[in-house]
Amino acid sequence: MGHAEYARPGKPDILCAAISALTIGTINSLETLAGERVVVTAEEDTGYLRCDFENDLQEKSSFLMDSMVFTLENLSREYGEKYLQVKFEEV
Repeated sequence: MGHAEYARPGKPDILCAAISALTIGTINSLETLAGERVVVTAEEDTGYLRCDFENDLQEKSSFLMDSMVFTLENLSREYGEKYLQVKFEEV
């Protein structure tokens, strides 16, 4: 949710682009490679992205999600929590 705002105004935001590529790529992989049925809500202006699963995750889907979280946590450590916070919410 939200934009990273890592770059100076008027410059491309490499962190925001990396996060977008990772999250959208993971969602596409979940649908295409793992066969998951998902409902995606996205708002480009605000940077909001939500992905709801219609069923329990398969093992390979859990692996894809773990990989995404691992990479997001690494990006947060590399660029700082000022720009990226990884939070977990049990639902």
